[in-house]
Amino acid sequence: MCSQLTKIWLVVVLAASSVNGSAQDIEPIWDVAVGGVDTVFMEEMTAGEIAAAIRNGSTSVIVATGGLEQNGPNVATGKHNYVLRVMTDSIARAHGNTLVSSIVQFVPEGDINPPTGHMRMAGTISLRQSTFDALLTDICQSLKQHGFENIFLLGDSGGNRGGMQRIADNLNAAWNDARVHHIRAYYEEDLWSYDYLKEIGIVQLPDEKTASRGNIHTDIVYESVMALVDPELVRASTRLANGDFSVHGIEFDSAEAMQELGRKIVAYRTDITARAMREALKEPGE
Repeated sequence: MCSQLTKIWLVVVLAASSVNGSAQDIEPIWDVAVGGVDTVFMEEMTAGEIAAAIRNGSTSVIVATGGLEQNGPNVATGKHNYVLRVMTDSIARAHGNTLVSSIVQFVPEGDINPPTGHMRMAGTISLRQSTFDALLTDICQSLKQHGFENIFLLGDSGGNRGGMQRIADNLNAAWNDARVHHIRAYYEEDLWSYDYLKEIGIVQLPDEKTASRGNIHTDIVYESVMALVDPELVRASTRLANGDFSVHGIEFDSAEAMQELGRKIVAYRTDITARAMREALKEPGE
């Protein structure tokens, strides 16, 4: 009986050793990079393609936070996430040797019960601040584990900034072989592209630096970039059919006209962000 128990124990130990070993020594098949896909989004890449990209110098990665919230009667609740899909693709390519982690679609939007902030409107999904902080921390630690050396945090919603800065500070204090950079300029420099829009002759009404006008939580910057993903995310065809395809006093005669503005916004804000990322890499202790 004892001999039989000993044999069982040995089998269990050997099996456990095998599992632990496989976690450290990846079988070659999982490190094969097939390639052939032009993307910077890790969720669209195979494990082997990501490993190869890191080996070949792509040791920078973007972690972007969006949100799911109400945005008025014409704009889909995933506004920030769709904008980030376009913006992070452009920014990663402009910065070079940079991939994009999955966009964090859920963020603090207000208390859940009783509801406050955006949670007062249907469709909003909110996280507790502690949940958001824990999620960002685990994402960053996972990326560091895979060999990324510079992790850039970008937030498309103003309420995300405090948590992102806190996580960057905490991880930078604990790490000495990777850095987390909260790129505040992505959101804060020329807030809502207010000055740039004026330069190209676009003035929303009322003429205020805000992302909400007339109690409608939307803006021409967000809508034009969303239109690059799909004009129906801003209900372009319905608004055109109703004869009122406008955003805070700015009229569009087609979805293509809105997309043209979107491309200008993307180029402008990509330049701002890529420049800020390069500057962050130069800063000692950053």
